[in-house]
Amino acid sequence: MSNSTYILDETLLASGGQRFLNYILDFIFVTIIFVLICLFLGILIGLFGLDGLKNAMDGMGDSGWNLVLVVIYLSYFFITEGIFGRSIGKLITGTVLVDENGEKPDFGTVVKRSFCRLIPFDNFSFLGSRGWHDSISDTYVVNKKALEEEVRLFHELKLIGVTEAE
Repeated sequence: MSNSTYILDETLLASGGQRFLNYILDFIFVTIIFVLICLFLGILIGLFGLDGLKNAMDGMGDSGWNLVLVVIYLSYFFITEGIFGRSIGKLITGTVLVDENGEKPDFGTVVKRSFCRLIPFDNFSFLGSRGWHDSISDTYVVNKKALEEEVRLFHELKLIGVTEAE
């Protein structure tokens, strides 16, 4: 039996429109998470009179809140793409994050990819081609169903001419 490995066909790449919709949907979900965290903290302060927490939140300033947003943003992708191989936006659009062999990337690659999202203007880089956070981390966003079919056909073709061991 051949030991050949599946190599991703770039025709499976998600379209620019799908990528843009992924970005918008993920941005909405990160914003919702931020609002829910703030709401939860506000309720805690109101119920338990946590003046120390209130003062800390009041004193954070723009830089502090920006740091909170970056942590939430990175955590969102660490969790969704690191565990499931797809963010909520990708789940909705039917796309998935894979490596060049069409498999879920390891967690280190997802961390690298997530930090690359912080590069200024990265959000616009996918309009030209794969995008910086994809090319730097050697990852691809592809149509999930098309990938599954392509991988299935690849493995079936590998079996042609192979006799079954008795």
